[in-house]
Amino acid sequence: MAALLLLLLTVGALFSSSDAQDAYSNLPDDYKKGVDLALEKLNAHAGIQHHFLFFRSLLKSDTEPGFDVKYIYHHFYLKATKCPKGTTDSSGCQFRNDRPLIDCGVCYKTFAGEIEQEPKPYIHCVHRTALTEEMRQVRVQHCNRLGYSSGAPTLLASQGEN
Repeated sequence: MAALLLLLLTVGALFSSSDAQDAYSNLPDDYKKGVDLALEKLNAHAGIQHHFLFFRSLLKSDTEPGFDVKYIYHHFYLKATKCPKGTTDSSGCQFRNDRPLIDCGVCYKTFAGEIEQEPKPYIHCVHRTALTEEMRQVRVQHCNRLGYSSGAPTLLASQGEN
């Protein structure tokens, strides 16, 4: 009986870590680049002690004004894992359920599939419990200005996928 319970727990752990990898691997490449930017910024904070993985998308939106240019907005969650910060192979990392999600909003311009340095990509990540409506509005305004500065339609007015 104990061996069966251990087997079920092991299989469940494998599925939960593979779900994290599947969620990220199912993202289009342009959106993965934004998640990578957010993770890079998050890992640069000295107070972060755990390895984080992409958890799920809340909103994906993009506009393509032409000439291989795309403006991308991505609202998503990152979730802490049981692995320590700096883990390079996250295939065995399991999500922690005792830490709040990190709510991220990123927007950036790509040209030929690569993120442009101008205008500077906007990355805003905060614990979901600390996110206020005012912070959400600042995100939207900043990302809309990103598109307007280049004469493109607003990012959040486009029809994106959920």
